[in-house]
Amino acid sequence: MPQLLKKSNFKVLFFLLLLIIIIFIGVYNTKVKKSVGGNVEKTFSVANGQNATQIAQNLKKEGLINSTFFFTLYVGINKKSASFQVGDFDLNSSMSIKEIVRDLTEKNILKPEEKITFIEGWSLKDYDKALKQSRLLNVDNFLELTKKDYSKQFSFLADKPLSHDLEGYLFPDTYRFFLDIEGQDLILKILSNFDKKLDSQMRADIKAQGKTIFEIVTMASIIEKEVRSEKDMKIVSGIFWNRIKNGQALESCASLAYILGVNKSQYSYEDTRVDSPYNTYLHRGLPPGPIANPGLKAIEAAIYPQETNYNYFLTATESGKTIFNESYEQHLIDKNKYIK
Repeated sequence: MPQLLKKSNFKVLFFLLLLIIIIFIGVYNTKVKKSVGGNVEKTFSVANGQNATQIAQNLKKEGLINSTFFFTLYVGINKKSASFQVGDFDLNSSMSIKEIVRDLTEKNILKPEEKITFIEGWSLKDYDKALKQSRLLNVDNFLELTKKDYSKQFSFLADKPLSHDLEGYLFPDTYRFFLDIEGQDLILKILSNFDKKLDSQMRADIKAQGKTIFEIVTMASIIEKEVRSEKDMKIVSGIFWNRIKNGQALESCASLAYILGVNKSQYSYEDTRVDSPYNTYLHRGLPPGPIANPGLKAIEAAIYPQETNYNYFLTATESGKTIFNESYEQHLIDKNKYIK
């Protein structure tokens, strides 16, 4: 009798195990064949040295797969772990795990690319110059395309006046572009980077302060052109926001450089009188819009200013060091001392 029970238990366990395997195979096949859905095109990058787990995490982050577990399992079962190719791949959210793995391991589509670095504080004209000096084929209309409205694709542009171009929003970074990329796709790629950099917490904090993203980007563009270090940026941000709060003019030399098209160690009285809505010596508050494309440090400084007792600052001509002062009298003394 005990032996019969053992045989019976064995059969039950065997069929349970078989049932679990059948269910797992069904789920596995469903997951491998199922896509995220929709029809969203994505340029996905695989870097040298990345393993299947890292690639799966990035695919999930980009909204191209539902499950990192089933992706890595499929890769392992099919012995594709060592087959991933380095480069940029055009993927779609309608693709299954099987199709994505096929493209990333078998396609050999490494199209010719151009690496371009846009520097913090560059203007759209600087971007245009760099693009024209590159090997990219379809970017002649870049400046014209920056005047288009992209607010339907990116919510952070919702408060940008339609009369303004994308100055301030094309995030400075190093990018890789296919040589045949269209100008508008290039702009969308750069805007997508800005969308990632300006995270949800930053957006919530901007809203809580009663400011708009457009105001923050405008302030950040001035800060970017005024000082260099992250610490100085936050102090200058505090000075500028306090000036606005107290009804004072910003008196930013960066705004004069933007208007005149030339950087000077010291601007004349006549320079400060030039007739322009961007002249922050004549007009109080922020200028009408950004004067450059700020980096992340300047944007964070604009959102999170540092409160100090300083009211004035200048940049020493020789050392580049920022000199802060509480009183205007000491500011004038330091101006004569450090500005050559």
